[in-house]
Amino acid sequence: MYLAKDFVETAEGLIFAVVSNGLEQGKVLCFLRYLRIDGCWRKAGTDFANDFLRQSYPHYLHYSSAIDAEVHAVPAAAVVRHYQPRRQLEALLRQQPTDAVLADLQHLCRLFADSGLQLDQFGVTGSLLVGMQNRDSDIDLVCYGRDQFHRARFSVQALIAQDRIQALNDSDWLEAYRRRACDFALDDYIWHEQRKYNKGMINQRKFDLSLLCAVDVAGGRYRKLGFARIEAEVADDRFSFDYPACFPLKHAEIGSVVCFTATYNGQAQKGEWIEAAGWIEIDEQGCQRLVVGSTREAIGEYIKVLR
Repeated sequence: MYLAKDFVETAEGLIFAVVSNGLEQGKVLCFLRYLRIDGCWRKAGTDFANDFLRQSYPHYLHYSSAIDAEVHAVPAAAVVRHYQPRRQLEALLRQQPTDAVLADLQHLCRLFADSGLQLDQFGVTGSLLVGMQNRDSDIDLVCYGRDQFHRARFSVQALIAQDRIQALNDSDWLEAYRRRACDFALDDYIWHEQRKYNKGMINQRKFDLSLLCAVDVAGGRYRKLGFARIEAEVADDRFSFDYPACFPLKHAEIGSVVCFTATYNGQAQKGEWIEAAGWIEIDEQGCQRLVVGSTREAIGEYIKVLR
């Protein structure tokens, strides 16, 4: 089964990050991340990836009726290699470290194991999953169980207190802020992030934890109604770190905020009031939701706690 955070490779030398669980019309919904040019691998930015596929591989563009948007998609029959985070982490933990990134990954996982976490519930995604890491690469871990994920967050908090790993410093937060293109001030970004405990530093290398559950709590078929900003109270935060994250609301018209960008995962807690900007969507039963992260950068879309 294809899961978000997996990667798939095609015969043309294109590697896509999977963005949705399962298949839609026999296709893996994904986004182009790496391509091989003249025998060398190149990381693709968003605009380049979109333009490149339009010009060279338009058959990997797909209109998704489920989310009313054009996305990248690879037919399952065209996948020549399926990169799976859990299997890759298991393999990397058995290897002798050949670079600093792998050594830091193994060190971090030993710390997690010593904290009582079950490493078979974790995988590694991003550049380490496809062997594209370099000396400046981050470590991107994905957890496949909600309980284990929250235990990992508590472990990060404890390990920082013990100085066995470190919290991000001001320059680390600034770099993360610039990469995320967040739609509010740096101070607000840091305030939201510091209470999540899903990021840290090990040997001056940033790592991230994300949660992936097999059940999509925000599934269904939707059509877009228009862009909106709303204020509402968060009714439930159980699914706030899921992919996509889901924040049920106490609101007269909008039932929930659903977030497809990691920037705002875990952004708000039950009982807090938020301001959210995104696209209003309606399902076949007439239920409305507000979607944050309708594009990869989510420009102009955000979730912010009203303090």
